[in-house]
Amino acid sequence: MTLSSNAQGALWMIASGAVFSLLNATVKHLGQRLDPMEIAFFRCFFGLLFVLPFALRAGGAIMLTGRPLTHLARGLAGIAGMFCGMYALVHLPLAAAIAISFAKPLFAVLLAAAFLAERVGAGRWFATAAGFVGVLIVVRPGSTEFQFAHVIALLGAFFIADVIVLVKKLQGTERNATIMVYFGIVTSLASFGPALWVWTTPSWVELGLLAAMAGAATLGQYCGLRAFRAAEASAVVPFDYLRLIFAIAIGFMVFGEIPDRWTLVGAAVLIASTLYIAYREIALGRSPSLGG
Repeated sequence: MTLSSNAQGALWMIASGAVFSLLNATVKHLGQRLDPMEIAFFRCFFGLLFVLPFALRAGGAIMLTGRPLTHLARGLAGIAGMFCGMYALVHLPLAAAIAISFAKPLFAVLLAAAFLAERVGAGRWFATAAGFVGVLIVVRPGSTEFQFAHVIALLGAFFIADVIVLVKKLQGTERNATIMVYFGIVTSLASFGPALWVWTTPSWVELGLLAAMAGAATLGQYCGLRAFRAAEASAVVPFDYLRLIFAIAIGFMVFGEIPDRWTLVGAAVLIASTLYIAYREIALGRSPSLGG
């Protein structure tokens, strides 16, 4: 039986979500002994090693760029977002950390309006405001459940939104391979010093898991790209949010976590608002800001 293109795209997106969910669980496991900054360094370093063979095959021209400062800004925002996200995964229940990460399209709307001069209609402004209400429901500032890690998680979503906006600017003039190589170089160098400050020598098993994380990130991104190539974006976007279901399942089975009702309510509001924003992006002919 031959699957329709939309069904194939859905399966690719589900695979992407499953891979990123396993990656997030690995971060939480490694964070029991290793500092999130050290984990972030290895994620960047091994990721660079995965990219280098393709860069070498392309030759020295891959390093030619007219926008070095934009590459630098993208790399610094990327490592900041990665560290914040990993800190949140280590210190918060998986479901809460993933729910807050869904806020990145909300920040992307604000940043695109401010720095890319994109016109934002009343519907997207309303959805963005509703999404931040969802964030407040998850975080609940002032409650006994509120933690510093909630703030860091939200900061991480902001930095990843910065990355989304900067990548959109770079894609106008730069090749994808050039963007990936510079990202690997900048993030590896930027995270090396902080990683040394908190260094704990990883065991061989931990080193293998750290390398597998970088491979999983590449695989998850590949599956996501295949999803959008195989099917209409509107058909695959909803399946990206299965990552929350995966996070709840893994959190319960592996870490004994049970999300409270407010996390689920806030996540539902967040998902509804970011789905609306994603569909508006599709209607305007732009790629939705989703993915791991």
